Amino acid sequence: MQHKVFIYNTLTRKKEEFIPIHPGHLGLYVCGPTVYGEAHLGHARPAVTFDLLTRYFEHLGYKVRYVRNITDVGHLADEVAGEGEDKIARKARLEQVEPMEIVHRYTESYHDNMRALNVKSPSIEPRATGHIIEQQQMIREILSQGFAYEVNGSVYFDVFKYNEKYPYGKLSGRKLEELYENTRTLDGQSEKRNSADFALWKKAAPEHIMRWPSEWSDGFPGWHMECSAMSTRYLGKTFDIHGGGMDLVFPHHEAEIAQSTAAHGHDAARYWMHNNMITINGQKMGKSLGNFITLNELFTGSHSLLEKAYSPMTIRFFILMAHYRGTVDFSNEALLAAEKGLDRLMKGMEATQKIIASAKSTVDVAALHHKCYQALNDDLNSPVLLAQLFEAVKITNSLLAGNETIDAKGLELLRKLYHDFVVDILGLLPEAQSGAAKSDLSGQLIELLLNLRIEAKNNKDWATADSIRNQLTQMGVVIKDTKDGFEWELK
Repeated sequence: MQHKVFIYNTLTRKKEEFIPIHPGHLGLYVCGPTVYGEAHLGHARPAVTFDLLTRYFEHLGYKVRYVRNITDVGHLADEVAGEGEDKIARKARLEQVEPMEIVHRYTESYHDNMRALNVKSPSIEPRATGHIIEQQQMIREILSQGFAYEVNGSVYFDVFKYNEKYPYGKLSGRKLEELYENTRTLDGQSEKRNSADFALWKKAAPEHIMRWPSEWSDGFPGWHMECSAMSTRYLGKTFDIHGGGMDLVFPHHEAEIAQSTAAHGHDAARYWMHNNMITINGQKMGKSLGNFITLNELFTGSHSLLEKAYSPMTIRFFILMAHYRGTVDFSNEALLAAEKGLDRLMKGMEATQKIIASAKSTVDVAALHHKCYQALNDDLNSPVLLAQLFEAVKITNSLLAGNETIDAKGLELLRKLYHDFVVDILGLLPEAQSGAAKSDLSGQLIELLLNLRIEAKNNKDWATADSIRNQLTQMGVVIKDTKDGFEWELK
């Protein structure tokens, strides 16, 4: 069966039929996390969204090269102005450890969370620090084309010079004049020609630990440069889809387009896909806002806003309940609804094993199968797909009750429908298969013991506090005391 898949292209602001550069192949680049803290619910959404995209195209027979990076340098505190302290370096300074210790700890934690959510590993997971040479080479290309300038050892992209030849702002729809007027003056911007210019290479201050030699200075790459260089390295100067969260449209993805066009004369990606945000009380969930709930907190129920622990499969189902381009507002009510919906779907899938085929059929599973494909072909419409799968649950329950009949061919197709769409494409697994139940209970018990340890410390019962810590350490639990309480991870 041939499928025409339509996806919403942020660049053109409309749904377009996906036509690959190379038939049967998909080149996909997605911006991954900046690893300076625990992954939260907002990080789970792009991971699940583009996991769904990858799974569906693989199901259709495509060979997918999925590149998702790790940002481990260059992501500065002020993302728009490109100024301030490196987020990872700041975390390392506060904890008095090496920046790469921070990177390793939170990359490992992110991977653990992704495995729990049944998010498949990308084909390639490059790190920014491993591709300094490629970034420097791309900076040289941009300089040679006259779209960048060096000052005091730093190299900046000349947005106004670029805009004379190419439209800057075509992805976000922002006008350069408005950006210039609305950009506030910040310390350190005086060396830029214009406030809208952004760094390709930053000269490192004497105290800056993460630095690399270059002909301009000992310094580090700009955040935007990293993704342009790594996507080109592994997918070529032109590839199919670039994805990420909607919060990255500006300035990150806008800058990526400008860099690629300045260096190569054209944009790198043909389709730009963006998932929307997870919100709490209508406000974007994010580390910078301090309103986030980490995935480990969701799995253990240890956050004050949570009524209970929620399994990784419940979180995955919760994300898939909404279309990827719509906002999802966090609430316990929504998570409880997801938990019940997932349970109903899994019971429906399991019940097909109890159904006995008859000589004739009164149900049309083929039509339902077709509707499931239609939903995914229409810009990965997971909520419509789930609605069709719940129709399958109704049919299953009706068959069990003896109200309808199904022949052997129809029963095989019904079981295939569940396996293809629930397990293979949506990536939803029964809790027993996902191993979530055991990990959730273990996490809750560890959180309970650590809270008892804090209570013991408050009561100056140092012997009990030390005993709890020592026993957990022997069991492979790495504990870190923080000003807000504690953090922990398994070795």
